[in-house]
Amino acid sequence: MSADASGSDDSESRAVTLDVPGMDCPSCAEKIVDSVSKLDGVVAVEPQVMTGTVRIEHRPETVEADALVERVRAAGYDVDGRDDLRTERLDVPGMDCASCAGKIGNALDGVEGIVERETLPTTGTVIVTFDPERTSHGDLVAAVEGAGYEVEDTGTDGGEDDPVEESRVREVWLSPRALETWVGGGLLLVGLALEFLLTGLDVTLVSLVGREFGTAESFYFAGAAIGGERILRNGYYSARTRSLDIDLLMSLGIVGAIAASVVFGEALYLEAGMLAVLFSVAELMEEYAMDRARSSLRELMDLSPTTATVRRDGEETTVPVGQLRVGDRVVVRPGDRIPADGTVAEGESAVNQAPITGESVPADKTDGDEVYAGTINEEGYLEVEVTAAAEDSTLARIVELVEDAQRDRTEHEQFVDRFAGQYTPVVVALAVLVAAVPPLLIDGAVSMRLGGRTLVFAGDWATWFKRGLALLVLSCPCALVISTPVSVVSGITSAAKNGVLIKGGTHLESVGTVGAVAVDKTGTLTHGRLTVTDVVPAEGESRASVLSVAASLEARSEHPIAEAIMDTAEEEAIETEGVSGFESLTGKGVRAELDGETYFAGKPALFEELGSFEGARTLPDGGVTAAGSDSADDAAGGPIEDLQADGKTVVLVGTEERIVGVVAVADEVRPEATQTVDRLHDLGVERVVMVTGDNEMTARAVGETAGVDEVRAELLPEGKAETVAALDEEFGGVMMVGDGVNDAPALATATVGIAMGAAGTDTAVESADVALMGDELSKLPYLYALSGKANGVIRENIWASIGLKALLALGVPFGLVNVAVAVVVGDMGMSLGVTTNALRLARIRPERFE
Repeated sequence: MSADASGSDDSESRAVTLDVPGMDCPSCAEKIVDSVSKLDGVVAVEPQVMTGTVRIEHRPETVEADALVERVRAAGYDVDGRDDLRTERLDVPGMDCASCAGKIGNALDGVEGIVERETLPTTGTVIVTFDPERTSHGDLVAAVEGAGYEVEDTGTDGGEDDPVEESRVREVWLSPRALETWVGGGLLLVGLALEFLLTGLDVTLVSLVGREFGTAESFYFAGAAIGGERILRNGYYSARTRSLDIDLLMSLGIVGAIAASVVFGEALYLEAGMLAVLFSVAELMEEYAMDRARSSLRELMDLSPTTATVRRDGEETTVPVGQLRVGDRVVVRPGDRIPADGTVAEGESAVNQAPITGESVPADKTDGDEVYAGTINEEGYLEVEVTAAAEDSTLARIVELVEDAQRDRTEHEQFVDRFAGQYTPVVVALAVLVAAVPPLLIDGAVSMRLGGRTLVFAGDWATWFKRGLALLVLSCPCALVISTPVSVVSGITSAAKNGVLIKGGTHLESVGTVGAVAVDKTGTLTHGRLTVTDVVPAEGESRASVLSVAASLEARSEHPIAEAIMDTAEEEAIETEGVSGFESLTGKGVRAELDGETYFAGKPALFEELGSFEGARTLPDGGVTAAGSDSADDAAGGPIEDLQADGKTVVLVGTEERIVGVVAVADEVRPEATQTVDRLHDLGVERVVMVTGDNEMTARAVGETAGVDEVRAELLPEGKAETVAALDEEFGGVMMVGDGVNDAPALATATVGIAMGAAGTDTAVESADVALMGDELSKLPYLYALSGKANGVIRENIWASIGLKALLALGVPFGLVNVAVAVVVGDMGMSLGVTTNALRLARIRPERFE
């Protein structure tokens, strides 16, 4: 098995070669071709019967290598070695542009045994899947280093003595390359001083091939050699790997300028030195800017502490987090970060869960409560029993999914990659034409007026060579190529730090384009748990007496309504009494003996069946009085009807002879629901629809409270999916918000499926396109606003990059743009500009609704 690329551009098709020893005839080959060709994203299938191999060209953003293997197996043929494949991530911090990625990709394509490789310049990582029997980790590192890039060791435990990430900025400006650049720049300054200020010291040092070589030229030459050492070395690697990238082009420019000085007689050593030094500065600026973009992901990874205090055999020991085992008990003191996912085994505290869920208010934790790695113990002492290894923690899953999200190529990225693939060779060709054609056509000098300025077109080779050199600099599409991925990375990592997990740039872009939002009721617009909302005592009774009787009767029930009543009684310190003869009346309520009398708690229909009793009548002050009644409907009048109209479930409490009171329970609407809906409308959402399987009356009551535009009730999961599909067709895109489990069909049907309250829930995180790790509805307008802003930033970056390059290119033939301007503005300035613009996304924060 091996892999190669159909081009240096990772966004285009990539080829995977599979060993299929059982394919030994044309008929076998045809069968495999038919099977594999059914997959979307397969460009070409080329079987080689004589070698028993199949070369499959595919688009990795559409179909992965594993899917190709499955189709070969589906045709009835085994693929050798797949079960033993390994995948490794290599940390290559110097890979910060598409050119670097292409060079490394080409180098890896020459390594035997690689099945698939992926380069991610936005994170500086290379992901390689390979056959360990045919290649090794060392071979991969050697290939990357052979392309001119260093691979950092990621095998440390991350102890406290490891280098601190914030020192990366200093490392950029004090790195060997930076020092070479500063020395080269200094030599250029000395040369300029000798040529224009200290002219008496600028003497001829040597004469070669009829050309004088003075002191100033020697400093220019030295500046070009030292300042451009890394460029020239990388250009050599590019030539060796046949990569037409910016390093190769700049190397040709530097060497060409020096060679032209000898050929044309006009010294271009200064231009060579300026190109070398300024481009090196541009590369350092690009590295610095990219490092700033990567820092947000590093901050996310650094949330988890590197060590933990674990209690073993009665003693406290400090161990690396990676050595924690499931079942270990870790000690977490006030101010410490919790090192692993687990449950509280001892102690009480408030835990700041903002790093995971984005919640602004610390959550109270006590025995049995779940806690997450990376969250902060605010005040109390806690002992936590570890329930997941470090690599399986919620935080680790978030980091992994955020990294994987960057592999998802958006439509904008695919457009840019296609454009850049055509742009570079076209501009290089234009640079050659600009350098070569005018000197052949212009005899003497031609002048013209432009904007009040006189432009002179000389026919000498040196002038047009310098202009061709400037155009060559502009052929670098780095700023354009990184304009979209750096924006996507900034948006996704910013969202993750605010408790919103976006699983791909495509979803980040799509959210802001939807016209409708479908929202599930239970657990989304509502809290997802029943609470007591009203207690209406009969005449002569009190709130406490009603709750006491109700809680005493419901103590043995496991119904959610019973739990709500018990929780309220416990919160209000209501005393309960023991009962006997408890009986659950299925679908109606409960019955038990209390103080020698039979009491009931249940639906109004239960009391209607009891026959003649003194019913409940409304008092002017809102209470209930006893009044003779032969009808349970009559007895259940007044506040009961009003409570039911509000979507609340009514529980009557009493005996066969009298009503003690009425208890109403409901799954209350979240307090921020109305503001969330209003804010979505403000941001441009045309319709917010609540979809639920609940009854029409309850759904209407919740919908009115939340302020949604439309309510669709009594829907099965299939009905929700059909509703979402209809909204998608009507509004050109729909966002579905649910729990990630019961709403799976609707989530899958929507343009973007969003699971709410996904922290600690594998199913929700895996099933949705976006996961809200907490339960705050305010994250929905934040997500919508972030998406809209991200789309705007991406468009700004793309068109600014293209527009500036085009503007500068137009100025080159007129002598308005020289090499220095092309490097400083067109390359360094634009790369820094698009990165800085993308980092603005990190400033967007969720609104806090009161």
